[in-house]
Amino acid sequence: MKVIFLKDVRGLARVGEVKNVADGYAANMLFPRKLAEPATEEKVKKLEAQKQAAAEAVKKEEEVLDKKILLLKGKTVSLSVKATEKGGLFKSITSKDIAKAILGEHALQIPEDSIAFDPIKTTGEHAVGLRSKNAKAEMKLVISAGL
Repeated sequence: MKVIFLKDVRGLARVGEVKNVADGYAANMLFPRKLAEPATEEKVKKLEAQKQAAAEAVKKEEEVLDKKILLLKGKTVSLSVKATEKGGLFKSITSKDIAKAILGEHALQIPEDSIAFDPIKTTGEHAVGLRSKNAKAEMKLVISAGL
């Protein structure tokens, strides 16, 4: 019997997969626990349409992120943090801090996992890499002592 899985079933299938299972297993285990439903042609077509729409949405988001990253290529972002007199930082700079600074200065929201940099321990200029699936760019991060 063909079924569409509504929830993950360990060792068998993931959400949205269409698989053949034994009739008894489907009737006695999957259907009563609402883990799966019978796969009719209409439901399978609807599921495929949902998957297609989700894939298109992901592709559109990736294109928007690529454009944002290319806009930031060569730009500079400033960050003011608490530092010692010699320029050492009291707290480490995180990708969240950099994302907030980009949003504040350039009004572009960049996901934290798209920001790559070496650990920053001093004030001054530092290179920060921005990356997505199709685009890469580098920008400057200027850290000054403040607060």
